[in-house]
Amino acid sequence: MLNISNNSVKDRLDTKKFSSFARVESKRAGRVLIKVLWFLFFVFLLLMFLPWTQNIRSRGVVTTLKPDQRPQTVQSVIGGRIEQWYVKEGDFVEKGDTILYISEIKDDYFDPQLVSRTSQELSSKQQSAVSYKEKASSLDEQIAALKQTRDLKLQQTENKLLQAQLKVQSDSAKYAADSINYQIADRQYKRLEKLYQDGLKSLTDLEKRNLTLQKAESDMISSKNSLLASRNEYLNVKMELLSIDAQYKDDIAKAQSEKFSALSAMFDTEATVTKLRNKLSNYEIRNSFYYIKAPQSGYITKAIQIGLGETIKEGSQIVSIMPQNYQLAVEMYVKPLDLPLLERGQKVRIQFDGWPAIVFSGWPNTSYGTYGGKIFAIDNFISENGMFRILVIPDPDDVPWPEALRPGGGTYSMILLKDVFVWYEIWRQINGFPADYYKTENGNMNSQEKK
Repeated sequence: MLNISNNSVKDRLDTKKFSSFARVESKRAGRVLIKVLWFLFFVFLLLMFLPWTQNIRSRGVVTTLKPDQRPQTVQSVIGGRIEQWYVKEGDFVEKGDTILYISEIKDDYFDPQLVSRTSQELSSKQQSAVSYKEKASSLDEQIAALKQTRDLKLQQTENKLLQAQLKVQSDSAKYAADSINYQIADRQYKRLEKLYQDGLKSLTDLEKRNLTLQKAESDMISSKNSLLASRNEYLNVKMELLSIDAQYKDDIAKAQSEKFSALSAMFDTEATVTKLRNKLSNYEIRNSFYYIKAPQSGYITKAIQIGLGETIKEGSQIVSIMPQNYQLAVEMYVKPLDLPLLERGQKVRIQFDGWPAIVFSGWPNTSYGTYGGKIFAIDNFISENGMFRILVIPDPDDVPWPEALRPGGGTYSMILLKDVFVWYEIWRQINGFPADYYKTENGNMNSQEKK
């Protein structure tokens, strides 16, 4: 009874007739409760000293280890109109298989004979370049012939100049001799004239001497005239020598000018040939872009462009392909506070979406349905979401990941850290302290794992 009133009914009732009163009044229930509480206390105390694996939990997605193994979209290099599809969603294609065919939509490339006509234009320009080259070669031969002729002409004229110079010297010597003869004849005539005046010589002798004097004077004048003519001839030959050199220089300069003009035209034509070759190559390569082919072997997952006659732009996404062969990995993000606790090769437990699992975060060994992994790479730069990206690969020493796993699935991962007691972990969580930092013994992967 509770005995909360002064009017007790304990003496008025026979409690032995009621079993419930007997059970309530019994002292055994209190002792059992005390035993249960002590038992729970010892169990709780025992649990406080059980090992607890510290971990960092994070959501992630299944991806591939290499970028070329991830799902990709096939794009069109040129703009065009869809004419024919060769695949459908779900088909498997080998590398180089044709996915679809597009036609041209730009008026610059409408001509069906564009490649052949450009090739003909290129051939014509090449022949034009050859012609200019041959013309330059012919002008080289002409210049060489002019130089050779000039040298011969100069040698011939130099010989004439030497002859004129020798003739001048000969005439000069003859004039000097004739001048001396005239002087001698003049002195003899003067002496004979004096003798004639003295009556010692006859008039006949005087006239003969006068005749000799006149002849000597005539020879002197003739020699002087010849000397002047020789000197004039020498000057003429010298002027002829300069004229020949100037004439041939002018002819050679004109030939060289024509040669340089031909070379300039040849170079311009060769530049045009190079541009036409580039244009022809672009046209030929553009023709190959009409057939859009698979960049690698894989499955067509989605057709982004649909229908026939639809116009697509340059760089438009057409279909998406999932590569046939890929190596799975898990992409997860951790807070900057937890980044110093991580290193390559660290163990990770992963729960994949769609695979049933029973997870005990502190006792990973007792969890069921999780798969092992280890950290392969840690980003050195923070991501746009304010966390650091981690790549996790399968642990070769653990159970293989499910074969039906595909990129894009969700994951719930636990990066395993140090083993501590439960009471320590509770105390750490209450105080908001970070997990303990430690280094794994096998933190550095061997070269085969890195590869």
